[in-house]
Amino acid sequence: GFQRIGDLIWAFGDQRGRGFLLGATAGRTTLNGEGLQHEDGQSHLLAATVPNLVTYDPAYAYELAVILEAGLRRMYRENEDVFYYVTLYNENYEMPPMPEGSREGILQGLYRLPGVEAEAGRPRVQLLGSGPLLRSALAARELLAERYGVAADVWSATSYKELRREALECERWSRLHPGEPRRAPYVERVLGEAPGPVVAVSDFMKLVPEQIARWVPQGLTTLGTDGYGRSESRRSLRRFFEVDAAHVALAALEALARRGDIDREVAARAVGELEIDPEASDPVRS
Repeated sequence: GFQRIGDLIWAFGDQRGRGFLLGATAGRTTLNGEGLQHEDGQSHLLAATVPNLVTYDPAYAYELAVILEAGLRRMYRENEDVFYYVTLYNENYEMPPMPEGSREGILQGLYRLPGVEAEAGRPRVQLLGSGPLLRSALAARELLAERYGVAADVWSATSYKELRREALECERWSRLHPGEPRRAPYVERVLGEAPGPVVAVSDFMKLVPEQIARWVPQGLTTLGTDGYGRSESRRSLRRFFEVDAAHVALAALEALARRGDIDREVAARAVGELEIDPEASDPVRS
């Protein structure tokens, strides 16, 4: 993980180095069976502290291709003194084709995946996923639609750091130009127009998606892998850390109930229907 060579990364940034650092077999639950010393859930949090480090947590091959192409252009054509940290994984799953018009969102840090349009009037939520846990969000979308009549838009969050960086730049500009109209950050514009509560799931600590919380007008519920790793299967680890599809679906239902969009009884019933133990130990304290 990032922490193993953190001082060297900081020195490399201080020297204005350029290049790609690829964090292979990343994530607290994706590198399964390796226990607490090797299952990494904090690298993207640590990476957020390095000013000229551009970080991404892609889920699909086409996202990685877009990120690498943009990095080569920025570092070696435009001569920017930045370098890249990109987390990669060893979990096998289907790689879809690149959706039309998604390039800008991939680089900005967030874009919506294609989906079936839901009928008007149904409760709706926004689900954000990163890396392999984008699949938890996609599976939760199916659960919500089939069992609870709830529609969900799924977004790939490729970089919370980039979203935060751009949002802070907008805030700074607006603060220094009080006579001008406020600049709205990208994340606020795209999610502010989306209906329903927002739930983010990550294979890293909750603090990683929480970097954008104050620019999500609807409020943000975060699911992440806070705590030490465990030697277990991916399926068991994701249930333990409460980042599997069932927990994403429950978080969405609870957020809808809190807003009054559905009855609280629906969310309460879902706890049993999704086979979730409400008295399970908190992973942070386990």
